[in-house]
Amino acid sequence: MRKLILGFYVSLDGKSADGDNGIRDVMMAIDDAEQEEYFVNQLWEAGAFLMGRNTYEIMAGYWPASDHPSAKAMNEIPKVVFSRTLESADDWPETRIASGDTAEEIAKLKAEPGKALVAAGGTEFMHSLIKLGVVDEYRLWVLPAATGKGAPLFPELDQPVNLRLVKSTAFPSGVLELVYAAADK
Repeated sequence: MRKLILGFYVSLDGKSADGDNGIRDVMMAIDDAEQEEYFVNQLWEAGAFLMGRNTYEIMAGYWPASDHPSAKAMNEIPKVVFSRTLESADDWPETRIASGDTAEEIAKLKAEPGKALVAAGGTEFMHSLIKLGVVDEYRLWVLPAATGKGAPLFPELDQPVNLRLVKSTAFPSGVLELVYAAADK
């Protein structure tokens, strides 16, 4: 069974890059060849990239024409966009739409053979996956900046999400990758 990895960039104070809190600017200003190579290698380990509609629309408008070092992986890796309203996903190669119940769609994807599923994108989609309890691993990319505002990675929860640290990697830019596994999985 494939595992579901949630990958997310956050500020040091745990805020996401959603909205206009300056985190995207911090992300774009980081010039760290070691981190970029590491990130691209991780992308190639993904069996599919999962996202919500808003993230799909943003990324489909960027990646197909991009010359960024991640572009080849982002364009070639199969993608699944979760949406009940999107009619087509023709704007980005290798993309299909999952329009059913999110938990059921995730269960089907996990049951397929292949490499891990990587979910990324907006906090609304991330929150839905966290609340459903389908995340097996969290890969948090902690940026060397605090914002004091923005959406938190974790939503208001009915009960704690217990995690165990699996790995940590520090990069010259000050970015930290923290990998946590769900303690009960």
